[in-house]
Amino acid sequence: MKSSGIGGQAVIEGVMMKNRDKYAVAVRKPDNNIEVIVKNCSGISDRHKFLKLPIIRGVYNFIDSLIVGMSTLSYSASFYEDDEPDEKEKEKAAKKPKTKEQEAKEEKAMMTFTVILSIVMAVLIFMVAPYYVSRLFALFVRNDTAVIIIEGIVRLAFFVAYVKLISLMKDIKRVYMYHGAEHKCINCIEHGMELNVENVLKSSKEHKRCGTSFLLIVMCISIVFFMFIRVDSPVLRLVLRLLLVPVIAGVSYEVLRFAGNSDSKFMDIVSKPGLWLQHLTTSEPDASMVEVAIASVEAVFDWRTYIQNLKDGN
Repeated sequence: MKSSGIGGQAVIEGVMMKNRDKYAVAVRKPDNNIEVIVKNCSGISDRHKFLKLPIIRGVYNFIDSLIVGMSTLSYSASFYEDDEPDEKEKEKAAKKPKTKEQEAKEEKAMMTFTVILSIVMAVLIFMVAPYYVSRLFALFVRNDTAVIIIEGIVRLAFFVAYVKLISLMKDIKRVYMYHGAEHKCINCIEHGMELNVENVLKSSKEHKRCGTSFLLIVMCISIVFFMFIRVDSPVLRLVLRLLLVPVIAGVSYEVLRFAGNSDSKFMDIVSKPGLWLQHLTTSEPDASMVEVAIASVEAVFDWRTYIQNLKDGN
């Protein structure tokens, strides 16, 4: 199966699809119409070639995905914000209107703060907390390798618990359904089928290049890396773990990238746990959600040419 190279993300009542230097966000608005916007990516990696080097490109793509993801989530949520009270509206109208430049700067500052906060919270919850929990087991388990494996299991348990807890929210349940629609569209195209609602609905909702699989790979690779941290100081051990986070993310990206482009039986087996984990973060979409996902794909990707090339063996 030839990779299409497109990837995406579910947002509030919509789907974002990215292809090379462009991404599109399609959102089902409250009036039931589909709003689609297309934007160019920053292209920093084109200006700085070292960002395309193995490992480094994984770190860059991870941060870039966070920034684009936060931006698209904010955009999609804007269609469903509650109306402000009359008093607040009057107060807002009384203030001096901001220029587009000021609004852009404020939005950039807020986005930067949100991304940094998200990374810090993720590190605390999924890296620091499991480490200290594993230290409790170290009081009874004297084998360092066993303690590191326990730490990895605790990290995975934290992630699964987090995913399950947020799935209880009504909006997140629908995001998981749009996540399924996103995967189904990509699978439909990559299996050479015409991109329509009927074909998408019968395609798989699991995909090898999913971010959920990436996170599982991060957790597994972290176990291997941490086995080589053999220092006596608990503080230094934790510091080294934190310093290795970008390296682990970079290596994990390369593994995910290779798995997504490989049809080998071995990589299929390696990808299985990630596909199983996607059962927690994807749900079966309805036809209206698939329509949104298709609109997002068609805004940035020529699927007809891609499928024709598949048929021609290119």
